[in-house]
Amino acid sequence: MQPLHLPPFEANIKKQNGMVQILDVLRRKFVALTPEEWVRQHFVHFLLEHKGYSPTLMANEVAVKLNGMSRRCDTVVYGQTGLKPLMIVEYKRPDVEITQKVFNQISRYNIVLEVEYLVVSNGMKHYCCKVDLQNGTYTFLKDIPAYAEL
Repeated sequence: MQPLHLPPFEANIKKQNGMVQILDVLRRKFVALTPEEWVRQHFVHFLLEHKGYSPTLMANEVAVKLNGMSRRCDTVVYGQTGLKPLMIVEYKRPDVEITQKVFNQISRYNIVLEVEYLVVSNGMKHYCCKVDLQNGTYTFLKDIPAYAEL
């Protein structure tokens, strides 16, 4: 897999039945090592090791019902009680450009979850915005906030 614009980490990778897998530390199981999963695992480790996030307050592949259809948020970060979601993170493969369409996707998830922070990353570029739910506006931030800043 290609190097990303994220700090390296000790990935637990194995090959089983001809398929390369990586340990998802949040789901506590091995999953297929796709380019998008490579980005996800790097970003999750970045949040855990460099931004003070807790693995007990994060979840991957969170199901949401949107217009009667089931969708999955790539990563959701929760508040201290573990009940209120604070952040949604959407991942794309490194070769996928981050476009308005990607932001539209994560914004639709936010109709359901109503978080204050939206993050999109393809491993090469990362965008974070703070959402003002009352006014329906958002502000892009220069950096991904530490958990203590959420």
